[in-house]
Amino acid sequence: MSTPIAVADSLPRDLGNGLVLRLSNRADLEALADFNKWVHRDLGVTEPDEPVAEWTRGLLSRDHPTFGEHDFTIVAEKATGRIVSTLNLISQTWTYEGIPFGVGRVELVGTAPEYRKRGLIRLQFDVVHQLSAERGEPVQAITGIPYYYRQFGYEMAMDLSGGRIGYLASIPVLKEGQVEPFVLRRVVEDDLEFVLELERLSARRSLVHAPRDARLWHYEIFERRPGDVQRLEWRILQTAAGEPVGMAGFSPHPWGGSRIALLWFELAAGWSFVETAASLLRGLRPEGDAILAAKGKTLSGIQFQLGEHHPAYDANQERLPHIRPPYAWYLRVPDLPGFLRTIAPALEERLAGSFAAGHSGELKLSFYRSGLRIILERGRFATIEPWTPVITQDEGHAAFPDLTFLQLVFGYRTFAELRQARPDAWADGDEARGLLTALFPRRYSRFIPIS
Repeated sequence: MSTPIAVADSLPRDLGNGLVLRLSNRADLEALADFNKWVHRDLGVTEPDEPVAEWTRGLLSRDHPTFGEHDFTIVAEKATGRIVSTLNLISQTWTYEGIPFGVGRVELVGTAPEYRKRGLIRLQFDVVHQLSAERGEPVQAITGIPYYYRQFGYEMAMDLSGGRIGYLASIPVLKEGQVEPFVLRRVVEDDLEFVLELERLSARRSLVHAPRDARLWHYEIFERRPGDVQRLEWRILQTAAGEPVGMAGFSPHPWGGSRIALLWFELAAGWSFVETAASLLRGLRPEGDAILAAKGKTLSGIQFQLGEHHPAYDANQERLPHIRPPYAWYLRVPDLPGFLRTIAPALEERLAGSFAAGHSGELKLSFYRSGLRIILERGRFATIEPWTPVITQDEGHAAFPDLTFLQLVFGYRTFAELRQARPDAWADGDEARGLLTALFPRRYSRFIPIS
């Protein structure tokens, strides 16, 4: 078998029709920022999206901890050099129940209107998929518009966002003479050890997590460019006496036209979400007033965009009455047997705590055109290997259409839920159903990825 040509050695590539495909460099910074601020505008918006431009500049600056100057792909006109299509790859590490694995996050996918439907995005996905493989990243991920990324080998397979909305009238008012028990202040560099402690607590609630070390947190809090669409304002929640108890991150841009959005919130061990709830709401209100006033608007409410589940929701059941349902991450796992071998310790621990503890047996999973063969020996994965089903001869013990098995792997759906939605997902007998139920329960994921 011949060795694949490295991405760097295969580009630039003449695409014909006056176009060339290449990797970016720092000289492309302003041209990419200008392209992205126009192509990524919301439908019906006529003004350029300057926060997206600032995100682009931040990625191509020398400060970003995981992004390099060659991590955009660019399709350009050969005659003019004008950029007509682009996307990027943001490398990072995620964890699955604490087990680390590499991820290539694809973002800022866009093409000029007159160059769409020519296959330019597919060509660039081929490049970043190869680049991600060269970096040893077994998973690629993207947040994006419905359906579109399925055609590049992705499945919507993990929780994304979701939240609750409350209105100003629901914010409790301090009684006369009462001192605010908890207040917000800006994060300073001396807080980083405390932030890392909160990071570890946050990870426990999520099946999949994107951990940040001190370098990544420093970039997130102190180094992102003002105006970057990914930048949050970070505040320490502390007692009136100055003891830090938690941290909140909210968007400096209005959400839903007139709301402030809280996107990260964690409390230190031993502190109550119920006890701090009213103070947090009262502290966020003036922050929201300032954000909306800068846009010539009036604050109407507070949005907790903390995922489908969060302790802050339980502590504010009447104050945050409006539910915003979650969306989903697109995930791609080109070597599924290899990825399952990586996370096998987590699956074995899950099995050991279930009604199928110590199980021995074979489980063949059909994906109709391909499949997996799993052999368990006393609750341990002895074999995880590719297997090909044969219609009418050996169709396996269970089947999953398209890439839907990824929904089980990443906790997005149980087998019973998937079976209800997809009639061509099935299991033959209680042994297969029981193993799928024990190995792949519904598990929630909520984290802020590296961007």
